[in-house]
Amino acid sequence: MLISVGQVCHTDTFAKVGGYEAFMEKYMNAIPGNTSYGNINIDPKCYTPRADSFHIFRDPITGDLPWPGLTFGLSILALWYWCTDQVIVQRCLSAKNMSHVKAGCVMCGYLKLLPMFVMVMPGMISRILYTDTVACVVPSECEKYCGTKVGCSNVAYPKMVVDLMPNGLRGLMLSVMLASLMSSLTSIFNSASTLFTMDIYTKIRSRATERELMLAGRFFYWLYLQVIYFSFNWYQHCLDSCGAVSSERAAL
Repeated sequence: MLISVGQVCHTDTFAKVGGYEAFMEKYMNAIPGNTSYGNINIDPKCYTPRADSFHIFRDPITGDLPWPGLTFGLSILALWYWCTDQVIVQRCLSAKNMSHVKAGCVMCGYLKLLPMFVMVMPGMISRILYTDTVACVVPSECEKYCGTKVGCSNVAYPKMVVDLMPNGLRGLMLSVMLASLMSSLTSIFNSASTLFTMDIYTKIRSRATERELMLAGRFFYWLYLQVIYFSFNWYQHCLDSCGAVSSERAAL
């Protein structure tokens, strides 16, 4: 469902900008109108699209994601996540048989090629359509648009979905995105709870009953949620309090 609706969004956004060639040209010229505040002129590097924006393999010295790191570093991370991470392993273990596991893994590999076209490129188009919002660099402007002083790139895709898609598809897309988020989060929480219960708690209480293990897992689940909640609030507070300072340093 997410892929189908994402494809509709992809097609619609490309039609808005006039096709792929126009998309490339307009993206490189998507510069916000307000690039200074007070006596401070923000460094153009902070708001000008990179010259290698459409390159997957980027310069090993000047690139923001050098190709050696992309080739070797991310490959190792991908191997770890897709082959050994508890979330993925847990889902594979729930399959009907080994044939289903193998077919599911192969299918996921092909589906992993789609985010470039149904998420990344529409997000880049959002910068073209809402340049002053998505590419804002002035802290006060960013706070007005999205509630944070350090930038509004995180609202690029949701804003485009809300503003461009018709009512029915808009609600469907938002519900699918929330369902996907909830599914991923519950998998992570369940995996963390399982790891704590089976790898740590059983070492402390080797003769724990099934009910005790269940209660221990639920308690850790609750504790994990509290840690994430307070960590997120602390992180958001740090972003808000340090946003202006970071922008001033970038301007200098």
